Amino acid sequence: MRIAMGPSMLSALKRLSTRRSPTIFSSNHIRSLSSLGVMSLPERQPFSPDFFFRQLFDGESSTYSYLLADLKNGEAVIIDPVLEQAKRDAQLVKDLGFELKYAINTHMHADHITGSGWLRQLTGCQSVIAAASGAKADRHLKEGDRIKFGTHVIDTLATPGHTNGCMSYVIKDQACIFTGDTILIRGCGRTDFQEGSPRNLYENVHQKIFTLPENYRIYPAHDYKGQLESSVWEEKRYNPRLTKDLEEFIKIMDNLNLPYPKKIDASVPANRECGVYDIPKE
Repeated sequence: MRIAMGPSMLSALKRLSTRRSPTIFSSNHIRSLSSLGVMSLPERQPFSPDFFFRQLFDGESSTYSYLLADLKNGEAVIIDPVLEQAKRDAQLVKDLGFELKYAINTHMHADHITGSGWLRQLTGCQSVIAAASGAKADRHLKEGDRIKFGTHVIDTLATPGHTNGCMSYVIKDQACIFTGDTILIRGCGRTDFQEGSPRNLYENVHQKIFTLPENYRIYPAHDYKGQLESSVWEEKRYNPRLTKDLEEFIKIMDNLNLPYPKKIDASVPANRECGVYDIPKE
């Protein structure tokens, strides 16, 4: 979007650009820019002092896992763990003195095997996934179910489209959502296998995620360009697929011509067991 700059705006920007430290802006400068329409980012809500957040990464699959905990009583959950990183994650939980209650999956992944099963053996946690996924687990979720750890609550949204069992996890008090593959940073999950439906994905994003407050942070299951997070505000404006109308979005998704996922033949059968199959101890 172009911003038409009148004489007053140009004059204000010129004054700011001639400061001795043009790359450092005070709060007054930011307010001046905002009043001119140059910046309109919503205010970020900081995490509460008793909320622990740690973003973890698996380099082979470019998967983000998220360790969350209540610092008052030490109860913790992990979202989208990866099998090869389970020992790392269990050690981190131990080092920090947490009790891992749940290993939660956003969906039945095709590009890696979930770490739920091994973490279940290593920590005694329960594996969790949506009932609509068709996978085995200790606990099955449907929309509206809540996951509690300490005083913190995760609300569940059914957001199928990438797969039938895709769930997004919202923590309202912390103003954030974990979207799995439903929304990626400036992208979305593919819809050409595993019950994929571009129409369902689009409608669920627009009806359930894009209706959240715009300052909500978005934490996806993957990123391939090194970005760590986004926001509802950003994706509503800059997502190159989801900003299109429905029919154009369907055309885009039907013509991606992506290669077959390398690990799908091993990952999907294993992930159907989702933490209740036998995992080698080493």
